[in-house]
Order: sequence, then structure tokens, then C-alpha cells
Amino acid sequence: MICLLLTVFANLFPAAGSGAHERTFVAVKPDGVQRRLVGEVLRRFERKGFKLVALKLVQASEDLLREHYAELRERPFFSRLVRYMGSGPVVAMVWQGLDVVRASRVLIGATDPADAAPGTIRGDFCLEISKNVIHGSDSVESAHREIALWFRSDELLCWEDSAGHWLYE
Repeated sequence: MICLLLTVFANLFPAAGSGAHERTFVAVKPDGVQRRLVGEVLRRFERKGFKLVALKLVQASEDLLREHYAELRERPFFSRLVRYMGSGPVVAMVWQGLDVVRASRVLIGATDPADAAPGTIRGDFCLEISKNVIHGSDSVESAHREIALWFRSDELLCWEDSAGHWLYE
């Protein structure tokens, strides 16, 4: 509860340095789980300096996936995407850090692996757009919505990161 109140307070009254409390939703998709890339994804986010505040392995329901991808509902690939995302386990995560939404999109790489730079997750591990290993929130607003869809507030942990003073002013 305290963690939730701190997050709400930080969002209502941002102060200098409060960007370190920004959160994003990241999910290793079924192909990434099947290919045993979860550890690699975790390693890259941790090495960047982001703080893991929630993690779980889930078999996502069709209802959850339809809500998660609601903005794509009218696209011709929507049903195929929902089916694919429900085809196996997903590792759902919440990461926290300075400008984490934008920075995680850079770590992940372009949606189409053909456009993803080497050194990004998609650039290093993906060949086609329909099997692109990972999802990351595309905006702070999307992150808030997605985190609330995939995690209850009591699943988001507030913990003191002893490396924080080595990362932030």
C-alpha cells in the first residue's frame, strides 16, 4: 500500500529526479520463453540499471490478451496475435528507472526485427515480426494501463535498491 501511495504521489507531484520512479511493462512472449531467452532479457535490463519490481510466469487468458491489445482490435492480424500470445507461457515484468519506458524501447529494438539494430533484443534474436520475442510499453500511459492489467497493486514491490546512489544524482 505504501508503495502504491508513493507511486501515486510521485505521479501527481513530480520533483527533480523523480523520473527514477517511472515504470514500464515488459513481457517475454511465448517464443522468447520457448527459446529460453528470459534470462538474457533480465540480464540486459539489469545491466542497464533498471530495478525489477514485479515478475511472474503466466498463461494469459484470451480476455486479458484482448484487453491488452484492444487498440489493435481492428487490425487484420488481431485474432492471430491473441492466439499466438495465448499459445504458451509469458513472463510478465515491471521495471522501474529513469526514463524507463523510452530506454526500454531502445533496448528492445524496432517492432520489425528487420529494422532492429544489432545489440537490441530483437536485432540479436528475432527474424520475423510475428515472432519478435518481447513486448514493451510504448508510452508512460500505456505502461500504467498494462501494469494494471497484468499485476495487482500488491504484486508490485517497493524495495531499496542499494545501487541507486551509483546510478542517479
